[in-house]
Amino acid sequence: MTTTLYERLGGAPGIAALVDDVIAAHLVNPVVKTRFENIKDLQHAKRMAREFFCAGSGGPEAYTGRDMLAAHKGMNISEQEYLAVMDDIVGAMEKHGLDTDTRNDVLGAAMQPLQQTNHQHKTKGVNNDNGNHISRSSGWCSVG
Repeated sequence: MTTTLYERLGGAPGIAALVDDVIAAHLVNPVVKTRFENIKDLQHAKRMAREFFCAGSGGPEAYTGRDMLAAHKGMNISEQEYLAVMDDIVGAMEKHGLDTDTRNDVLGAAMQPLQQTNHQHKTKGVNNDNGNHISRSSGWCSVG
């Protein structure tokens, strides 16, 4: 029997721990820390991220937040900031011992709404700060 991405992430508790580690990484990442320090309600942002990843990974939770374009409108996120955030996500997944397929599936789930809205980061592939190649095709992202 095949397990869902939601199950591979440990369900809601695993995703909550992953989101907490991602946000903690953002708060010390010099490229994006100021953006995250200035969030007025960090607990709400965490809840939205948890919902997003739970719903996007096949869990029963509903995502009640705004779509990615609306949520990030006017933020003028640079490519460097985008890569820093993705790098923090990859780092948190590695910390949690998630295998490559699971990491790629998570990044795909995170990338799909951004591709659909044509939000930003229009390159086909770049190397992030950890030397991982992040590439997109058909809305999916892979690390390796």
